[in-house]
Amino acid sequence: MINGEKKTERPLRWGMVGGGRTGQVGYKHRTGALRDGTYRLVAGAFDLDAARGRDFGVNLGVDAQRCYADYKELIAKETAREDGVQVVSIATPNFTHFEITKACLEAGIHVICEKPLFFTVAECEEIEKLANEKGLIVGVTYGFTGHPLVHQMAAMVAKGMLGDIRIVDLQYTHGFNAGDDVGAPEAVKWRTNPKTAGPTFVLGDIGTHLYYLSEIVLPHLKIEKLLCDRKAFIPSRAPLEDHATVLMHYDNGARGRLWVSSVNAGNMGSQRYRFVGSKASVEWSDSHPDQLFFDVQGEPNRILHHGMPYLEEESLAVDRMGALHTEGLGDSWSNIYLWIAQAIDAKSRGDDAFLKTHHYPGIKAGTEGVRWLENCVRSADAGAAWIDFK
Repeated sequence: MINGEKKTERPLRWGMVGGGRTGQVGYKHRTGALRDGTYRLVAGAFDLDAARGRDFGVNLGVDAQRCYADYKELIAKETAREDGVQVVSIATPNFTHFEITKACLEAGIHVICEKPLFFTVAECEEIEKLANEKGLIVGVTYGFTGHPLVHQMAAMVAKGMLGDIRIVDLQYTHGFNAGDDVGAPEAVKWRTNPKTAGPTFVLGDIGTHLYYLSEIVLPHLKIEKLLCDRKAFIPSRAPLEDHATVLMHYDNGARGRLWVSSVNAGNMGSQRYRFVGSKASVEWSDSHPDQLFFDVQGEPNRILHHGMPYLEEESLAVDRMGALHTEGLGDSWSNIYLWIAQAIDAKSRGDDAFLKTHHYPGIKAGTEGVRWLENCVRSADAGAAWIDFK
C-alpha cells in the first residue's frame, strides 16, 4: 500500500507549461504531482495571458519571478539557474506538444506530457531518439491507468484466472458535445480543429485512454487488423469525429470492440472495460471505481472491492485509501506521477536495472497510442475498411 513515505531522496524541481486558471487539466496534474512529496512546483508558464498566468502562479505559491510568459522564457531562465526545473509537465493543446517537448529535452529537462502525445508516430520516434541521447524520461498522463483495480485485472489475466482472452469490450462516452459549438469554450474549439487537435477528436481525446489501459491489462495481445467507423454528428467538426466505433482482431484470435463518443446525450461521462476469457470475465468502470466484477463460468458472480486482502499483490501495492474509502481519479494520477518520478530518479542515478522492471507510462506508451490513432484514421478514411495494423 502507498502511504506517503518518500520514494526518492529529494523532491524534483517541477514546472508546468499550461494548466492555468482557465485550463481543464492543470489541477489534475498538480493533484497527482504534489501528493507524495516527489515534486515541488517552482516555476511555470501557466497561461497565454502572461499577467493572468503570473497572478495564478503566485496564488499557487510560485515566486512571481519564476512565472514566465511562455515556455521559451521558462526554459531559457530556468536552465540558467543552479536550482532550475528538472522536469516540466505539458498541459497545453495537442498541436504544441511536440515543439515544447523537443525544446525541453534539448535543454536537458525531463518531460511529462498530456495525450495524445504527438500527431504522428514519426514525431514520437524522433522524440524517443532525442530522449535516449539526452538520458531523459518522457512520461505520458493516462488518467485512470494508475487505479489499483486496473492492475488487479492485469494480474488476473497474467495468472490465467480468465483463461484465454476472447473478447475485449471498451467504452468511453459522454454527452457534453451533443450540441453545436456556437459559444463553446476554447477548450472545445481547439479540440475540434484539425490544426490544433490533430487528425482526430474523440479518438485521440478519450479513445487513447481506453487503448492504453487495455495494453496494461493485455500486454501479450497485439492487434492484427482494425476497422474504424467515425462520424461528426455536428457537421462543423468534420473531418474530425465526435463519435467512433473501432473493431479489432488480435493475434490470438480475440475480437475487440471500442466505442467513443462525446455526443452520447444525457451520459455524464463513463469508462467501461470488460475482458472475457475462456474461463471467466472481469469488468471495471470509473462509475463504480471501487468494484471489480469477476464472473466465473458456472459459479456465482462476485464483486471484488479494492484494498481487500483477497486481491492480488499487484493491486494492493498501488492502493492508497484502503477498502473503507473511495479510490478515485486523483489517486490514480498520484500513482502515475509517482511512477514517473521514480523513473526520473532512476535515470538520473543510472539505475538501468530498476528502469527495466519499473512500470510507468512512458514514450513507448505514447507512441503506441499515436500508432493506434494513425491506423484508425487510415481505416476510416478508406470508408471504414478493414486494414492490417501497422
